[in-house]
Amino acid sequence: MDNEQPGFFKRVWVILKKPSAKYSLIAIASTSFVAGIIFWGGFNTAMEMTNTLEFCTTCHEMRDTVYQEYKETIHYSNRTGVRAICSDCHVPKDWVHKMIRKSKASFEVWGKITGSIDTKEKFEAKRMELAGHEWERMKESNSRECRNCHNFDAMSAELQKQTPYRKHMKAKEEGKTCIDCHKGIAHQLPKEYEDPDE
Repeated sequence: MDNEQPGFFKRVWVILKKPSAKYSLIAIASTSFVAGIIFWGGFNTAMEMTNTLEFCTTCHEMRDTVYQEYKETIHYSNRTGVRAICSDCHVPKDWVHKMIRKSKASFEVWGKITGSIDTKEKFEAKRMELAGHEWERMKESNSRECRNCHNFDAMSAELQKQTPYRKHMKAKEEGKTCIDCHKGIAHQLPKEYEDPDE
C-alpha cells in the first residue's frame, strides 16, 4: 500500500503538469483561483458599497423624502450615538438573505428608471404600496434586521420604562414581531394607513 501512494501522487502530478493544448492544468487552476479571488473581492466590495448611507441617498427620491424623515428619528440621532443606516434595517446581514434582498432591490431600480416615483407627489401616491411591501418582508423574516440590535431577551425590566417593557413582554408571549407594533418608526406612515389596534 505504501508503495502505491507515491506512484499515485506521481501520476496525478504528471497529469496536472501535462499541457492542455497550450497551458498546464496547474497554470489553468492557479490562474482560475487568482481570478476567482479578484472577482469575489470586487463583487463583495461592490455589495458593501451599495450598503452605505451615501449610496442610498444618491437618488433624490430617497434623499428628499424618506431620508429627511429618518433624520428626525432616534435611529439617526440619540443619546448613545449609535446610528442605524438604511442597510441596517433594509438589508439582511447573512449572505444568502442579503443576495435575495439585493436581487429584489435591483427590480426596485425600475421605479427610478421609469420615473414612477421621481417626484414627491408620485412617491406619496405610492407610499402605502411601498411601505406595505417592506412591512410584509419584515413580518416574514420575524423582523430579522431589527433583531440585529433589539432583542426581547436583552430588554431589562430595570432600565426600560415599565409600560413599554410590559408591552414588549406581552408581544413576546403572543409571538409578535417588531414590525407588528413599530410601523412608522423611521419614516412617516402613509396617509392611507389605518392602525388595526385603534
